[in-house]
Formats: sequence, C-alpha cells, structure tokens
Amino acid sequence: MGRHRFASSTSTPYSPHHALGWAVMLLALLVLAGCSSSQRIATQDTGPIEAQNLSIERALILASAKQALGTPYQWGGTSLESGVDCSGLVQMSYAAAGIQVPRTSNQQYQALDQREQARPGDLLFFGAGDRATHVGIYLGDRRMIHAPGSGREVTISSLNIRYWRKHYLGAAGPAP
Repeated sequence: MGRHRFASSTSTPYSPHHALGWAVMLLALLVLAGCSSSQRIATQDTGPIEAQNLSIERALILASAKQALGTPYQWGGTSLESGVDCSGLVQMSYAAAGIQVPRTSNQQYQALDQREQARPGDLLFFGAGDRATHVGIYLGDRRMIHAPGSGREVTISSLNIRYWRKHYLGAAGPAP
C-alpha cells in the first residue's frame, strides 16, 4: 500500500472536490457499519496460531484440516480422496485427534458442548434459528477453514464477512 502525503507548500492547492469525495466515502462507511444487524463472533485469540499454547488434540485437528486445503467439495464426502463436505471435514479432522463427532453439522451442533468464545480447533456453526446448516473449524485470528459448497474447495475464510456474522449460531467442540 502506498502512503498518502500531506499537503506541503509545494503541492497543489486545496481542492474542495477532493475533500467532498473523502467526506462521502467516510459517511458511506459509517452508514454501512451502523446498519449491520449481524452479531460479533466471540473469539479468544492470544496471537498467531503458531505462538499459541495449543493442546495436542487441537494441534492435530488444525493440522488435519489444513491438509484438506484445496480438496474438492463433495456432498456427503469424508475423505481427501473422494472430497469432503463441511461436516465431513470436521469429522475427518477430529478423527485425526482421536475424537469422534456426529456426521452432520446440525447433529454436531446439538451434541457438542457450547463455548462462549471460540478457540483454535473449536467448531463454528452457521444457519438459521436453532438449526445448523454449515460448520467450520476455527483457526484463530478470526479465520476458519471449511468446505464452502458445491463447485468449491476447502478454503480459509475471514469471519469478518457479513454473511458469516449474520448466520452465526455459536461455537462448540469437544476439544480440550
């Protein structure tokens, strides 16, 4: 990113058009921020994932999930060879840590212990009402790894995206 230079005695004179443009942009940002009806996803980050003191189970969950990056989405899939869906990615990653979880995102949401704040390795659930239709694994730094849907691949997404905040149900997980 470049740096903006402040006006000096040798720069071009003040232009009200530039100031108006900045004012309009600032006003638009404030309006957009104020209109958001989405909730904040509570996380408990202490720094970069590498610097965090993770349990062996959490580290194994994250390592397994990262190995799946680029794996094609396959509805009902549970392996890197055949592809994975969102809950299949979770099931596979948790199995790498010796933890069994139910098969579907809604079953996982209903069965697992809820968390006030997500920690790396916890599950993040999305949907409507009390029904989870999507799940991702929290990586830390307000990011998750997940299998987003048909025609896509396992990827890392920011939780700052409005869609995820709007559909967030909660965090859960059996990971210590």
